[in-house]
Amino acid sequence: MKRSVILFPKFNNYNSINSIREKYYPLVKCIPPHITIVFPFESNISTNELNEHFKESLKGIKKFDIQLKDITGDFRDGFLFLNVKKGNDNIIELHDKLYSGILQNFLIKKITYCPHLTVGRLKEQKEFDNVINELSCFSGKFKTVIDKIFVENIDINEKSIIEFSFGLE
Repeated sequence: MKRSVILFPKFNNYNSINSIREKYYPLVKCIPPHITIVFPFESNISTNELNEHFKESLKGIKKFDIQLKDITGDFRDGFLFLNVKKGNDNIIELHDKLYSGILQNFLIKKITYCPHLTVGRLKEQKEFDNVINELSCFSGKFKTVIDKIFVENIDINEKSIIEFSFGLE
């Protein structure tokens, strides 16, 4: 089973994020705006085992505020990111704690984790450069409280199906 662990921030002003995602993100119909904490991995770990891992590794972790702002990109893979400006350390802490125990072997050590919300993916360098320039004036700020973490199953069509959620204190 292919899974990942994600946050679904609840913003009042989703429309501007979604309008960008509809133009530039191929998976827009598969999954709502999200921040990935544990990247997609294949495993036969049971839901109960995973839930127990969450209970153990996230003991004492409390809900927290986040703010996202500014769009940047990674031209190597063509990704466009809405960047986490507040709550970054909290999200990294979740990432680090979850990639322990039964999930430690799924950590990809050659990639530095940088929390973000993906708003696009472009294949052509010229198009990527044009879109980054176009979005340089994007001035939206997005604030919310993170109080839940979600485990998703990813089906063969890349559609996200929520397996369970885990509440933060």
